[in-house]
Amino acid sequence: MNHFINKKVKFIDLGKKDYKETWDYQESLFADIVATKIENRKKAPSDQVTTTNYLLFVEHPHVYTLGKSGELTHLLLDEAQLAEKQARFYKINRGGDITYHGPGQLVGYPLLDLDNFFTDIHKYLRLLEEAIILTLADYGVAAGRIEGLTGVWLDHEKRMNPRKICALGVKSSRWVTMHGFAFNVNADLSYFGNIVPCGIADKAVTSLHLELGRPVDELEVKEKVKQHLADLFEMEWEE
Repeated sequence: MNHFINKKVKFIDLGKKDYKETWDYQESLFADIVATKIENRKKAPSDQVTTTNYLLFVEHPHVYTLGKSGELTHLLLDEAQLAEKQARFYKINRGGDITYHGPGQLVGYPLLDLDNFFTDIHKYLRLLEEAIILTLADYGVAAGRIEGLTGVWLDHEKRMNPRKICALGVKSSRWVTMHGFAFNVNADLSYFGNIVPCGIADKAVTSLHLELGRPVDELEVKEKVKQHLADLFEMEWEE
């Protein structure tokens, strides 16, 4: 438990950035937050310092990532085929199975010390989903959750054609988070055909531009998602 609560969050839009470079950057920020928490435990409460929170937005070149619980067989490409599609592949330290990141997708990486907000990973995941659900509602698109599955889904109630529009995969240690969500805004869904997305073979994926029948302003989407996250987590943006 932090003696000093800090709900301020540093927002950084990384633009288009290589997955591995972004992962390394996340790891460095994550390590700094954890180190601060460890040092604070050695200090009197009045001498403790606040931990720093971050929200990173980024768009990656084509890449497939496999979480700790994933099956390598869910990647349907060999090394030559990956190179042909100009895509990379990484095994990473988040939860979940395999997913795809690429152009037209908003990827969000919250690096939060949950001691500043609430210590409940289930609630954390649900609020990330809620920010996307509320953003989709801003565009007149009804979305929600499917019991037993993470992420944000369309046709989640009748399930005649359920399709995922946002995937989640996170890591948490000492109540510090990393990794996050991937929201298909103007994504090329053909790349999902090269994997069994999140290990789920019988459900489709979609993108906001397909649901609306037009290209979507990605800057506008970023602002909406950012605002909904701030409201849900009661964040304050650090200048």
